[in-house]
This record gives sequence, structure tokens and C-alpha cells, in this order.
Amino acid sequence: MSEVKPVLWCGSSKKDLMEMPPEVVTDFGYGLYQAQIGAYPDLAKTLSGFGGASVIELRMDHKKGTFRAIYTVKFKSAIVVLHAFQKKSKSGIKTPKKEIELIHSRLKLAEQIYKNWRKRGGEIHEEKRKKIRSN
Repeated sequence: MSEVKPVLWCGSSKKDLMEMPPEVVTDFGYGLYQAQIGAYPDLAKTLSGFGGASVIELRMDHKKGTFRAIYTVKFKSAIVVLHAFQKKSKSGIKTPKKEIELIHSRLKLAEQIYKNWRKRGGEIHEEKRKKIRSN
């Protein structure tokens, strides 16, 4: 089995994700797990405008609307969820400008979150957790 990278969360992304319909939470949770083990989730699409393929969008149409979760694989040792939201616009599939701006600012915040996580020994704690699980 591949290494399972931890998930770090930016801003209110975890709370926002957990407030989505249960089916969406389950599917996005599985998509994030796929990302944690280095796979490309079925629900995923690279989000353009972020200079490469490091920002990924999970997208799901549900009877209550269209839901999205945005994460980055930019960092070596963790997946960082940047934003989770329900798309309100009925026209087109394009991500609204307001959401793109928030994702850009959260990407900057993610760098600080990741640095702080590493400073606090995030990778060391993950190694200890893996050893405990394997015993």
C-alpha cells in the first residue's frame, strides 16, 4: 500500500465540507483518500489558472446542487484542502471569480500552514503514528 499523506485544512474548509450532504461528504472523503495515497480521484479535475497541475477540484452534482472541494498536492508530505463550497451560479460550469480569489489567498495560507505543521514535527508525528498502527 502507498504512503498515506495527512490532510491539512485551510480556513473553514473542513467545516464547510462537513456541512455538505452526507453523500457528497462520503464521495469527497474517498476522493481525498485517493489523493492521500497518490492516486488521481475519479471526481477530480485540475483547476486551471494556478500554474500547473497542483491545484485539484473535486466536483459532484447532487440533487441539492453542485458541490466542490479544492485541494493542493503542491507539498511533498501532505494534502492541503483549500476550500469547499456549493456552486450557486446556474450558468455554466466555470468556478465563480469570488471563489477563485479565495482559493488563491488560501493557497498562500496553505504554505504557512504546511511550514508550521513541519516545524511542529508533523512528519515526525506521522512516522510515529504509522509505527503505532503497524504494531
